[in-house]
Amino acid sequence: MTTTKGGWDLPISEHELARLTREMRDAHQETLPAMRAGAVDLAEEIRARGGAGPRDTGRRRFLLGAGGAAAAVVLAACSSSKSTGSAASGSPSAAASGSASGLYTGDLKVVALATALENQAVGAYQTTLDAAKNGKLGTVPPAVADFVTTAMAQHTDHAKAWNAVLTGAGKPAITDVPLSNQADTVAALGKATSVGDVAKLALQLEDQAAQTYLFATYNVTSPAGIATAASIAPVEAMHAAILNYVLGQYPVPDDFLPVDKAASPTLLTV
Repeated sequence: MTTTKGGWDLPISEHELARLTREMRDAHQETLPAMRAGAVDLAEEIRARGGAGPRDTGRRRFLLGAGGAAAAVVLAACSSSKSTGSAASGSPSAAASGSASGLYTGDLKVVALATALENQAVGAYQTTLDAAKNGKLGTVPPAVADFVTTAMAQHTDHAKAWNAVLTGAGKPAITDVPLSNQADTVAALGKATSVGDVAKLALQLEDQAAQTYLFATYNVTSPAGIATAASIAPVEAMHAAILNYVLGQYPVPDDFLPVDKAASPTLLTV
């Protein structure tokens, strides 16, 4: 156990955290080819149907079995009944609702939401690194800094993949965080004074992202979109699982992962 100057204790050893981060890094590298291929296919599908189209029910069901179900198993294995709070607002059932301007519609609305969530996570982790550099969080164990840097890089990769879909479909890339809960997220990060504080906030964002991707596998109409979400979801779940360890909340496998923390497209402000 490592005690920081801010009075916060790292519940696991730095060696164990470093090992978990390496496994997370390896898992991400393994999913990159499928994620990028799925994003390319999704952009092509959307272009071909002009941004909308009927469900490919047969293939969708197949992918839900091969991809979505697999993601659900991995996510459930990584979930924890002890995670606290949610950064999401609105319910998953609102996924069919429109965003503020209607710039992104159909499956592109879900892609835009995913991109914004990834950007939100990148910003949160960057804010954490900046706060640590400025001494605001006390002494930050090197293993924690490595996890934060690694998770941030992975969210950046995910955002790039989703933005490639948007631009490939002739829509603007999302480079900021057009979410109605962003101001509250930034304010909460600004009040954090320890690694534990930011870990709790990061866990909320990671739970939100993981559950949003799982929800998407059952609601996106595009087979390629389902496959892309299913390839990313387990990595997001690993982020959440490791944060649970960092907080001393050991993940307890659930038979079914809930989606009550999934973000709704109504969060989008574009």
